[in-house]
Amino acid sequence: MSTPPPPPPQQPRQTGLIVGLTFAGLFGYVVVNVVVGFIAVATGSSVGVGIAAAFLAVFAFGLGLTLVFMRKPWSQGLGMGLMIGWALVSIVSAGFCTGLNPGLYV
Repeated sequence: MSTPPPPPPQQPRQTGLIVGLTFAGLFGYVVVNVVVGFIAVATGSSVGVGIAAAFLAVFAFGLGLTLVFMRKPWSQGLGMGLMIGWALVSIVSAGFCTGLNPGLYV
């Protein structure tokens, strides 16, 4: 009787890397949001706020989904962090910082 071959070695888990980079992506989104927010408020126009809101949404979800679909642990963490950052900033600021609530700018 021959012995069966040993099972292949398991891949190391990447959970810690994904979670850490999720927080990095969240922090990165907040930094970009602050810079874009100051620029939008400095323009003093509703068009500037609209352009900033569109840029922030495309940045968070366009880049975020692209990174998640790359299917690498580092890119999944960053992509999820960007999208989570947009959602948290929108909730905490009642849409003021992401341009979702234009009534606050009047």
